[in-house]
Amino acid sequence: MTTQQTADAELAGQPAAYWTGVAHEALIAYTRARQAEKGYTQPQFWLLRNLSANDISPDGEGMTLPELREAMTSYIRPEDDLVAEAQGLLERGWLTRDAEERLWLTEEGEQARVDLARNAPAIRAVLHEGIDDADYVTTVRVLQRLIRNAGGPVA
Repeated sequence: MTTQQTADAELAGQPAAYWTGVAHEALIAYTRARQAEKGYTQPQFWLLRNLSANDISPDGEGMTLPELREAMTSYIRPEDDLVAEAQGLLERGWLTRDAEERLWLTEEGEQARVDLARNAPAIRAVLHEGIDDADYVTTVRVLQRLIRNAGGPVA
C-alpha cells in the first residue's frame, strides 16, 4: 500500500462532523476578517440583504429585529448582536427605524449593499484557490448526501 493510499484510507475513516466543523469555523473567521478589513461586519451585510427588495427581501418591506433574527436563524451566530449591528447601520444612515420599530433600508444602504457585495468574489477566489469547480461540486454533493443520510434538510 502506498503512502497516498494509507493517507486516503485514514482520511476516509475520520468523522465528517469534525472536518465540517473545522471548515465552518475557518471559513467564517476568514470571511469575517476580510469584511472587517473593509469596515463592516457579516451580520451588518445580512441585515442590508434581508431588507433589500433587490436581494433576499421578497418585498423590501421593513422588518423588526425579531423578524430579522427569525429570517436569519439558519446562519446567524449566537455571538451576533443584531441590536448593536443595526445601531451601527442606523448611525451610518444605511437604515432608518419607524414608529413600529421596523427597520428600513435607505437609498444609501442599498448602495452600500451593492458596494459590499463586490467584496464577495475576492473572498471566494482565495477560499477556492487550488480547487477546481468539479471538485467543489463533488464536495457539496457529498455534504448534501451526508446531510440527507443524517435526516437533515438539504436546501
